Amino acid sequence: MEAWHAEVRKADWENSANVKRHYATASILSADRIVFNINGNDYRLIVAVDFQKSIVWINGSERTSSTTKLTHGVSNMKELKPIKTEADYEAGLTEIGRLWGARSGTPAGDRLDVLATLVEVYEQEHFPLDPPDPIEAIKFRMEQQGLTRKDLESIFGTRTRVAEILNRRRGLSINMIRKLHEELGISTDVLLKPTRRRRAA
Repeated sequence: MEAWHAEVRKADWENSANVKRHYATASILSADRIVFNINGNDYRLIVAVDFQKSIVWINGSERTSSTTKLTHGVSNMKELKPIKTEADYEAGLTEIGRLWGARSGTPAGDRLDVLATLVEVYEQEHFPLDPPDPIEAIKFRMEQQGLTRKDLESIFGTRTRVAEILNRRRGLSINMIRKLHEELGISTDVLLKPTRRRRAA
């Protein structure tokens, strides 16, 4: 915790994306709300950030290893409980839906932040997601950005090479991975994973 405070005092963040680049395990709840994982995710700090004024305010914190909640500057939290069962989880989702859109800094907004964190902890434990396959990650980014196979020729080289890559007949080279990361913003951690080969007919 002390190390986190020391780093934050020296930080010069411009936006939440800048925070994410320095803290890969941080969860961005909104443009000005961030959850930091401390000490191997033993503690989670829910903070509000005013990037223009360079102010970081701790909304609340929780010790995830024992699900003991500690709150700092958070109101209307008396009824919040750790999410331990599927019923708790469903109730949490319902409450988040009711509070969605609450203004930051209000009791409802603070409650929404903490509930979102508790739900995320439960989901990570009970519904873990594997990182996407490199080819699936490329196709998803193409869909999100409205790209065609022709748009990938500048990265892969030729139309034939694009087809080979997307059809899983050829692996990604280091140069391709670098270009995909730089031009499409796909994480190198994902791109370096082995590509699932097509099953034989």
